[in-house]
Amino acid sequence: MCGPELGQKAPAFSVETDAGETISLANYRGQKLVLYYYPKDDTPGCTKEAIGFSEYRQKFEDAGTAILGVSKDTVEKHQNFKAKYDLGITLASDPRGQMIEAYGSWVEKNMYGRKYMGIDRSTFLIDEKGIVQEVWRKVRVPGHVGKVLARVKEL
Repeated sequence: MCGPELGQKAPAFSVETDAGETISLANYRGQKLVLYYYPKDDTPGCTKEAIGFSEYRQKFEDAGTAILGVSKDTVEKHQNFKAKYDLGITLASDPRGQMIEAYGSWVEKNMYGRKYMGIDRSTFLIDEKGIVQEVWRKVRVPGHVGKVLARVKEL
């Protein structure tokens, strides 16, 4: 598994958001960014994670931190997902997986003995200068958002 490590510059990206805007890492200069990758919109774990980040959004904003969720789902799917659960965070679409691969979150998975490639549920905390300050891989959803917020407040 490749991808950025602690203290390294975060890989640049350019992706389309659920609002139809193209954003890049440069859009987040001067603030912290919680960048999280998740497998698929509207699945149980991904829904709980997105709702968790949405519920804590104001606390992250108070700590000078933006939240960006990324999957391979289309912008339209992201829009439907946000509307269905009234999510208050930005979701980005990376259909070709270039950003996901740059962060080392496209990995071989194994379910019921079947191997396949998929998105590793992972989170990156990037500081105001674009440096990776924390990496969480193979994220378990319960309690994760609280851990990320605690780490944000330490910076």
